[in-house]
Amino acid sequence: MIKIKIKNEGMKKWIVIIAALTIVLTATTAFSSLQIPVRAETQGLTITDDFGRNVTIEEIPARIISLSPTNTEILFDIGAGDRVVGVTEYCNYPEEAKEKPVIGGVSTVSIEKVVALDPDLVLGDELNGKETFGRLEELNITVVGLNPVNISEIMDDIMLVGRITGEETNATALIANMTQRMEEIKNKTRDVKRPTVAQVTWHDPIWVAGGGTVQNELIKIAGGENAFSDIKDWDTVSLEEFIDRNPDVIIVSVGHGVVGMQSYDYILSEERLKEVNAVKNDRVYAIDADIISRAGPRIVNGTETVYGYLYEFFGIMVTPTPLSTATPEPPGFEVFFAVVGLLVVTYLLKRNGLKNN
Repeated sequence: MIKIKIKNEGMKKWIVIIAALTIVLTATTAFSSLQIPVRAETQGLTITDDFGRNVTIEEIPARIISLSPTNTEILFDIGAGDRVVGVTEYCNYPEEAKEKPVIGGVSTVSIEKVVALDPDLVLGDELNGKETFGRLEELNITVVGLNPVNISEIMDDIMLVGRITGEETNATALIANMTQRMEEIKNKTRDVKRPTVAQVTWHDPIWVAGGGTVQNELIKIAGGENAFSDIKDWDTVSLEEFIDRNPDVIIVSVGHGVVGMQSYDYILSEERLKEVNAVKNDRVYAIDADIISRAGPRIVNGTETVYGYLYEFFGIMVTPTPLSTATPEPPGFEVFFAVVGLLVVTYLLKRNGLKNN
């Protein structure tokens, strides 16, 4: 080992300082990911919801009621699930949501049950109806309405809910996760040959996702071309028109909110559809209605699933990964190590000074 003796005392001091500061920087950097800031202050916060209503949040809500499954998923995914005191009968995700008191359906909200739960905040939905919003406002209950029409607005709404619940840090982390996963899919489908895709939610009559829907954007990101993009929003089409569009891929919503596998079975069994490319080439897929229809955090899961259905056209496959719920970590480690580092600096400087004297 080669030993270097430094005679210059001034140089020694600088080396001690630099070494100590390096310890501080290393410690704080290593543990910075463990720090979760104190819940943000929302007192007197005025926001504009998706219906253009100006709403003032007087303080961080401790009791929250969700009037839609999408809103419930957002609340749990940003770490506010412990403050949810009421949900709809359709709020089935995450599992903890099923344990909350039910205030009715999305379009059949019981005002009496809402009032009885004494909420500080109600997160509403377009399907609740203006009458429900109006009645709750008459009772001086704070209501914020969400109605995102594209993926960008979904993320905006997640941040909005994060702000009004004091969970802005978790909301930011959730959005970053969603954005990264979406970008990964976009990068894989940027220059691919796009198959035409029909997204069907019901068969009698045939309901399809048209242009201007979140599902239309989802299909595009996943590498497809919506066979019904020229139709506005959600609408019905005749069997003849559906056959004429001849989609390469058909994705059928099944499960919760949709009667089992009826529509999926219909597509496969209807004789007149046998010559449609998707049916003929065995490219009719079932998808969980919840992950493709709810305009919330799991829309990324839906996009990944659709990409998985289309990968044969690209030659590459992505493995869908579940969207993790934001879980705050215990704060304070970064501050602790910063203080320790500063004490080390002070000690070394004093020790060096004593030696010099």
